[in-house]
Amino acid sequence: MFADKPTLQGDRVTLRPVGPEYADDLFELVTDPEVRRLTGSHGEFDREASRHWYATRSQHADRLDLAIIANGAFVGEIVLNELDEGNLACSMRIALIGARAFGRGYGTEAIDLLLRHAFTTTRLHRIGLEVFAFNDRARHVYKKAGFVEEGVQRDALLWDGEWHDAITMSVLRPEWRPLHGSLT
Repeated sequence: MFADKPTLQGDRVTLRPVGPEYADDLFELVTDPEVRRLTGSHGEFDREASRHWYATRSQHADRLDLAIIANGAFVGEIVLNELDEGNLACSMRIALIGARAFGRGYGTEAIDLLLRHAFTTTRLHRIGLEVFAFNDRARHVYKKAGFVEEGVQRDALLWDGEWHDAITMSVLRPEWRPLHGSLT
């Protein structure tokens, strides 16, 4: 379903297929302490693994990994993954590179571009995600994009000795409306 790896152009951001040219940026993203907390990433990361990861994403027709580019620089990634073709469903995740990318509308526009692509060029019916309950900024952006809270996974993340819930959200094709303009 995701064999085509498009470039999606918005007003503030461009989404481009990831490749090895973004590996150092990915490494910076996944090692940023605030990004790790917001994504619940406990693992260790290394630069060579980042290179390999981004070098191989174009080979996977069951996922779409896109770099978020603003003002010519990598500011994050947005991904459709965990494809369930039989149920026309997948998951979405997004991560911005940190404080220099937060609060500038990059995530909102990237999500809008990706949902527009998914719901107008594929047969997808449902896109789901999980967000930690303490991430109010992300929850607000997801709701603005059309995601609906479905439930709570209690004590899903142990971070710095404290338990945190994860909120499950989704957007369905019949409910989704683009932020700017009509469904085409």
